[in-house]
Amino acid sequence: MRGFLGAVTGFPTVVFTFALIVVVGYWVLVLLGGAHLHGARGGHHGHGHGHGHGGGRHGHGGLQRVLGLGGVPITVAVSLVIAFSWFTSLAGRVWLGGGGGGGWLLPAAVACGWVGARLVVTPLRRLMPEPLPPPSRLDFVGLGCVIRTGRVGPDFGQAEVHAADGSSAVVQVRQSLDDAAGPGGVLRSGAAALIYDYDAEGEFFWVMPAPTPSTS
Repeated sequence: MRGFLGAVTGFPTVVFTFALIVVVGYWVLVLLGGAHLHGARGGHHGHGHGHGHGGGRHGHGGLQRVLGLGGVPITVAVSLVIAFSWFTSLAGRVWLGGGGGGGWLLPAAVACGWVGARLVVTPLRRLMPEPLPPPSRLDFVGLGCVIRTGRVGPDFGQAEVHAADGSSAVVQVRQSLDDAAGPGGVLRSGAAALIYDYDAEGEFFWVMPAPTPSTS
């Protein structure tokens, strides 16, 4: 037991020991529901206020792919590297009998941790669900909305729209003079409207009065 503790707390294993304690603590919190996975393979982000142009990928996603660890959450990849590095370092310390060699054992353990993580990540990424396409403002085209300003014209207007995922956003809308001139075409606060196009340059949606359901 004393020899094991000496190997665990000796250099360079002690470096990975502290990191492994943090990893284990993190996964305990995940199991208890107190933490969330952080993934480079993110899902579909909700439509927030104003509905941004799409969710950007995390900065670490590119590094993961370069290292061959892409396709799984970053927390999984880091945990695997630390676990394999700790085991390699511990085995190396035991093999050396607690003697020298710590200088080369540290980079060797990191390299073995990376190789081991790659071997495990390869089958894991096949089990991970494919990410949904990032949200786009074009997702709102064809949806109904409710006018939230006193009027809507070719130069002013806002409306509240509900996305397919249940989230809502207040967006800039415009109505052409031709649509407004038609019968019942004036859109005022509380009126139901239909989004039929998006102007990327002006960053607003074109709306028209919502079609009235036909009665048979």
